Amino acid sequence: MTDIVITEFIDDTALANLKARFAVHYDPELYADIDEMARLFADVPAVIVRNQTQVRGKVLEAARALKVIGRLGVGLDNLDMETCAARGIRVFPATGANSLSVVEYVIGTTMALLRGAYYANAAMLAGEFPKTRLIGREIAGKLMGLVGFGSIARDVAHHARAIGMEVAAYHPRLPIDDPAWSGVRRLELDELLEQADIISLHVPLTSETRGMIDAKAFARMKPDAIVINTARGGILDEAALVKALKAGKLGGAAIDAYEQEPLGKDAAKVFAGAPNLILTPHIAGNTVESNGRVSGLVAEKVMAALDERI
Repeated sequence: MTDIVITEFIDDTALANLKARFAVHYDPELYADIDEMARLFADVPAVIVRNQTQVRGKVLEAARALKVIGRLGVGLDNLDMETCAARGIRVFPATGANSLSVVEYVIGTTMALLRGAYYANAAMLAGEFPKTRLIGREIAGKLMGLVGFGSIARDVAHHARAIGMEVAAYHPRLPIDDPAWSGVRRLELDELLEQADIISLHVPLTSETRGMIDAKAFARMKPDAIVINTARGGILDEAALVKALKAGKLGGAAIDAYEQEPLGKDAAKVFAGAPNLILTPHIAGNTVESNGRVSGLVAEKVMAALDERI
């Protein structure tokens, strides 16, 4: 009998530790087959998933013996948390384990988009030398605007200040006297959109945040502002972003989370022809190092829960 089903990729060491103590079914592509997931989930007490696995509907209904969900990441919008709570299913995300990878993605892509010097390969290989055309901007002195000010955004703020940036954040529910605001300007959303040089999204996808960065939001931004979304698709209006980039009303963007995932060829067409745009496949939090931390943390929590130690 299987104890744990793992539906997406996991670190080899964590997998070996799980297999040493429990019967594990591991298929890193299982998330794409709902019927097979429902069949395999039917009698297992634990599953381990990433963000592409939808634990809801027929899959969750079929999981009659499910007691534990390990989430290899931090977002929980792919889980039916209401049903999990009602059934007493414990959910263990990898809180904090991939924060540094996301922070480095945000800072790294900010630098790349501001500098603009890393798109010269084709011209250089063609014998050109576009030196004056590729004079970009420095990151020091720019205002990093954080939409949402949770743990990852606070880590971004720390690293941004360390390289000479100013930082502002929007978080309507964080008290004004919270120590987290030390060294960070507290702005309303419209103020942040108008003043920030870089706008980085760090909010969950909810009914309140869905579509919050829309055409009106882009219109408020500086024409050379940069937008980075490592949070969730649906927060940002992708078509409106592309329109602003093509019209020269936005300086650049890096998108790592999409309304539809996997993005697919048809959905990707909306981004065609957009200048100074970096598209990545929801990997901001995935590095060799963070995968080890995330996988190890979740594996330990799942094993402890099955042992009824937590």
